[in-house]
Amino acid sequence: MAQPQPRPAEGVVRFYNFLSGGDSFLDDVLAGLARLQKTLPPKYFYDLRGCELFEKICELPEYYVTRTELAIMREHADAMAKFLGPGCQLIEFGSGSSAKTRILIERLAPPLYVPVDIAGEAIRAAAAGLARAFPGLNINGVCADYTRPLKLPEFVGVPIRRKAVYFPGSTIGNFTPHEAIEFLRLARDMVGPGGALLIGVDLKKDKQLLNAAYDDAAGVTAAFNLNLLARINRELGGDFQLRRFRHKAFYDGDKGWIEMHLESLASQIVHVGGQRLRFTAGETIQTEISCKYSVEEFQSAARRAGFEPGQIWTDAASLFSVHGMIAA
Repeated sequence: MAQPQPRPAEGVVRFYNFLSGGDSFLDDVLAGLARLQKTLPPKYFYDLRGCELFEKICELPEYYVTRTELAIMREHADAMAKFLGPGCQLIEFGSGSSAKTRILIERLAPPLYVPVDIAGEAIRAAAAGLARAFPGLNINGVCADYTRPLKLPEFVGVPIRRKAVYFPGSTIGNFTPHEAIEFLRLARDMVGPGGALLIGVDLKKDKQLLNAAYDDAAGVTAAFNLNLLARINRELGGDFQLRRFRHKAFYDGDKGWIEMHLESLASQIVHVGGQRLRFTAGETIQTEISCKYSVEEFQSAARRAGFEPGQIWTDAASLFSVHGMIAA
């Protein structure tokens, strides 16, 4: 009679908060709105409401990015897991709903998963879902700004053969090309020599397709963009009147990126953190860029950051790419 197989040991789930208790949100907002071209950092999109809206964006017919990357992951996850190898500590920047992560974890079976995100509630929700789906998975959830140097907490007693950063969603496009190289250098330092990078990168394509993806007919992206002003009102005591601003997005072919703005529809005064901010009619706040790369352009940038291209996976229409790279 066959003996019952022992159940795998329950994984350990831990959380760490490395965000400072200061007024960095307020400081970043005031610094950005003091510039000649007013800006707001896109990392602040992702409060609870922002995360909900972004999940809706990912389901829109115009927004090809998520469904294309998911299809690539489903088709090639076995090859990606083989590329990363066994005993791999998987470090993910910006975990979101973890739909793509589940596909990878199922094939890779990492001894330790480390989601890193500025949105603490999103990390806890994603970690709870993954812990239910993979009971033996060890998780170190880290609430931190992954765009800055970061020393991850150790997880004693779990053998690790390699560290790998997983950065899906083409979030790398939110950096200028120069900033992207600096960010990739941080990732390279985190994984160390011989470590790996698995990264989603949106490819250059038809301008109309790009414009539609960031300005959908249903207005979900517009709501996502305007929620940044609503968050400033909620958390920083601002008095933005959202109906006096509109969402604006367009592809700049010379720069190779999408720009998202909030345009002031009238001359107006707004108060934030005790500061009086003047807007003229037609003036904009730049809230995001999303760089698009050719395969060769991104590989060149990665080499400058200390990674050697290993493998690349794309869809049949060459809309999106996932790169596997090794730290030199």
